[in-house]
Amino acid sequence: MRIHTPTANAVPSTLPSKAEFRDLARRRRADLRFDGFATAMAAHAGSLHIAPGAIVAGYHAHRDEADPAQLLQALARMGARIAFPRIVAKNAALEFHLVPDGEILRRGTHGIHEPLAHWPRAIPDMLLVPLLAYDDQGFRLGYGGGYYDRTLAALPHARAIGIAYAAQHMDFLPRDAHDYPLNAILTQTGLTEFPR
Repeated sequence: MRIHTPTANAVPSTLPSKAEFRDLARRRRADLRFDGFATAMAAHAGSLHIAPGAIVAGYHAHRDEADPAQLLQALARMGARIAFPRIVAKNAALEFHLVPDGEILRRGTHGIHEPLAHWPRAIPDMLLVPLLAYDDQGFRLGYGGGYYDRTLAALPHARAIGIAYAAQHMDFLPRDAHDYPLNAILTQTGLTEFPR
């Protein structure tokens, strides 16, 4: 199901704020989890065309985020090296670390599972990006902290793939000058590329 917004000829005098869009998107996403999602999305791992040895930055799903765990396992079987993000400061880009054998992610900032600071640093070739909603131009609605926008700006050569339920699509999203577009969205129905 898509959220339809008014056409250009019928735009109301005030559109919802980004905070209101976030509240709506959070409520909708909470109803989208279903058995089989992770398996269906992982089946599309080959569409990402990962080169052996490439570093893919994943994430540990928090609350009702679309869970990339099975996708990351499939990419690792294809030869990718998997890294995870760590928040280092409020207004900084994320850092990425490989997980040493035998180690597990630990609960960190905002209750999100993260790598430890002394684990090996990595610079991703591809980032899997969580989101609240996305539109047809490849823009995402994030959580408001700006971590991924700063990270994508700092890694201009990395490919950014949003990970979402297909029904997280919205016809319209508010955006600011600092919002950074994605290269593609991967859902349980497949990969959608956004020309850049």
